Amino acid sequence: MNRRGFIAGATACGAMLLAHPGRAALQGDLAQTGQAVWESWKAAYLASDGRVIDGLQQRSSHSEGQGYGMFLATVFDDATSFRQMFQWTERHLAIRADPLLAWRWLPGEAVPVPDRNNASDGDLFYAWALVRAAARFNERSYLTRAQEIAAALVETCVVPMPGRSDQTVLLPAEYGFRHDTHLSLNPSYYMPLAMRELAAATGTPELAACAQHGEALLGEIAGSGLVPDWIDISEGGMRPSETLSPNAGYEAMRVPLFLIWSRLSDHMAVRRMAAVYERTVKPGIDAPTVIEPLSGVVLESSADPGYQALAALTVCSDQRTLGAAIPPFRADQPYYPATLQLFAMVAVTETQPECVPL
Repeated sequence: MNRRGFIAGATACGAMLLAHPGRAALQGDLAQTGQAVWESWKAAYLASDGRVIDGLQQRSSHSEGQGYGMFLATVFDDATSFRQMFQWTERHLAIRADPLLAWRWLPGEAVPVPDRNNASDGDLFYAWALVRAAARFNERSYLTRAQEIAAALVETCVVPMPGRSDQTVLLPAEYGFRHDTHLSLNPSYYMPLAMRELAAATGTPELAACAQHGEALLGEIAGSGLVPDWIDISEGGMRPSETLSPNAGYEAMRVPLFLIWSRLSDHMAVRRMAAVYERTVKPGIDAPTVIEPLSGVVLESSADPGYQALAALTVCSDQRTLGAAIPPFRADQPYYPATLQLFAMVAVTETQPECVPL
């Protein structure tokens, strides 16, 4: 799957956020200060029935997007939107024999879910959102559902690392990534903060251990270059994927974001990406979106503010400067960069207050 304070508006709040891009929205409780951004995100990407729409991917919906949207609803204290997204997901994606979610729903198809395989990152964010919602909205049933998913995720997707039986890895899905000679992994599926909070709330220490092993794995990969979208791991070691994207692209750009958000801004993977951003991202220059991991050569770039926000947060976190060049949020960008920009906003608020936009 190659998926990839802040808003200009006519209201006084929107004008303030445009004049001081994101500064007001990143002070205090985002449920109070960031409502204009959240309403804009919902208007652009959330259908009235609770379906999060990824316009660039056939207007499909996927477990990742539902989990992302539900997590954001907890941040912005929006119980109604959370419930709508949860109910849509339970009706349309919770159709497997186990508690995990089918990874994608396609509109207008006779069989909207042709593939019932899961996506472990979608399951992770979905369960994490349920944990946060249980506390935010005082709803015990959300925690019960999260416990079911966490247990199934451990049973299905947490497996021993080839050549290191004392360590585990997170498979991208139940099927399709175990081969005769190796496993194929997506490094961006590791979100240490989510894994640890979910483990603590649901009594699944295996997820916390897998997060620790994942951090070490990411450090090993970053020892020789940028973390790529996909890697293969065998008894003999690691190598870039031979069948999936070996570049640091739309998947891998989440790695530094998730590490910074998890209070791991000193991680080598963050420092590697920050060095590329520092060299390539200048005023008026598009942000890199696909990079050759060893040489650092930029293969694709984008002007979408969400990708620029990731670059600014990564550089600020690495340099430990005051203020980040995070641009104002715009809802005319695709779902994926828009959502990553809101995640950057949350990461700044929760863990990197010194990176509030300049």
